[in-house]
Amino acid sequence: MSTEHVEHAEDGLEAGNGLEATEDTRNTLRNEILRAAKAMYSKGMVQGTQGNVSARLPDGNICITPSSISYEEMALGDLVTIAPDGEVLDGGRSPSSEKLLHIECYKRFPDIASVVHSHPVYASMFALAGKPIPAWMDETIVYLGGDIEVSTYGMSGTQAMATNATMVLEGRSVALLANHGMVSVGKSPSHALELAILAERTAHIVMGATLLGSPQPLPRDSVDSLKEVYQLMRSMK
Repeated sequence: MSTEHVEHAEDGLEAGNGLEATEDTRNTLRNEILRAAKAMYSKGMVQGTQGNVSARLPDGNICITPSSISYEEMALGDLVTIAPDGEVLDGGRSPSSEKLLHIECYKRFPDIASVVHSHPVYASMFALAGKPIPAWMDETIVYLGGDIEVSTYGMSGTQAMATNATMVLEGRSVALLANHGMVSVGKSPSHALELAILAERTAHIVMGATLLGSPQPLPRDSVDSLKEVYQLMRSMK
């Protein structure tokens, strides 16, 4: 076999390995999405068929949970792949009705790999009251980026809600959706869910501290230093 033929054969082998790696990554992400969705339900972050989970695939498309299927019954075959414009590419189900929220998050923040939309009780109370969850604990800044802000209201499933949500997600990992719930973004489905759970825990603690009276905010210089830590952690792969 000539040197040229050997080179072509090697090129083909490398291309084949690349395709296999991409498919392996896709399958891994699909499994992670399903696990995170079921964990979101089992941990009480949603009820019924509320909420949705997605991940950005290696080719730039998005794999997302389907609409109106219980998490207890949801299986890998129920997940839906959509293009960045929302077109359904794969799957026999309808994608989540909140797909525009996920699409807008990926468009606005190229560094994220997953989006989780949930409806936890305490965080939703703040969203309903139109009040941000203050970052009175250092962990809220280090992991979430600071105060958890409330978006301007937009009807569920609309581009307005998606756009408004990403505006208050700037510089942080979690935002409250006015009169609706919460959205978190992260490096993987499990990571985005962990951040949502931390935000809910923070909302619970803040509410309790407020009832006790006179919660103490963090010193300004500490806030600035902790935000630098958050930015560093977010920039890490």
